[in-house]
Amino acid sequence: MVVEVIVNLPAPKREGGMSLEEAIDRRKSIRKYKDKPLTLEQLSQVLWAAYGINRWGKRTSPSAGACYPFEVYVVVENVEGLKPGIYHYDGKAHRLELIREGHFRKALAEACLGQRCVATAPVNIVIVAHYERTTGRYGERGVRYVHIDAGHMGQNIYLQATALNLGTVAVGAFRDEDVKKVLEVPGEPLYIFPLGIPEE
Repeated sequence: MVVEVIVNLPAPKREGGMSLEEAIDRRKSIRKYKDKPLTLEQLSQVLWAAYGINRWGKRTSPSAGACYPFEVYVVVENVEGLKPGIYHYDGKAHRLELIREGHFRKALAEACLGQRCVATAPVNIVIVAHYERTTGRYGERGVRYVHIDAGHMGQNIYLQATALNLGTVAVGAFRDEDVKKVLEVPGEPLYIFPLGIPEE
């Protein structure tokens, strides 16, 4: 993976205005977004919740045996202060690494069977699994653990988006090989989360 540009993200907020209970109560899948950009602070907060580092020096989402089998990529179309392109999220350093500059949202949406939410979101977060990190320790049982881990991360994304008054939806319907062609990175695409400001 060749990194073209490194973008240090704003520090995540560790206290917010919406309680966990309210976020759980308000959480829902949202597929329609306004044609407005996200701020770098909003994207930073959601990525931190997904796969950043907490106060204990651990990832914000749990992982079986601390194997952490994921890499997180962001297909950026409309974020203030960011060039459109495909970025890798480095959770340990809390930064984005630009892999390829350009407009990839349309191609990603086509790989996702033409889903409108992917085609219109200013950002799509793509979770890519490296099964060998977990199966190397747990054998074939590790495949199940990777999928469980993905669910943990997905709920973090949902709840943080809700707390920020943003919308997201878990997308699992896509052609794996076509998503791989868009990203051009190793691993198996597992989960895609469009992210945007909900239509009223």
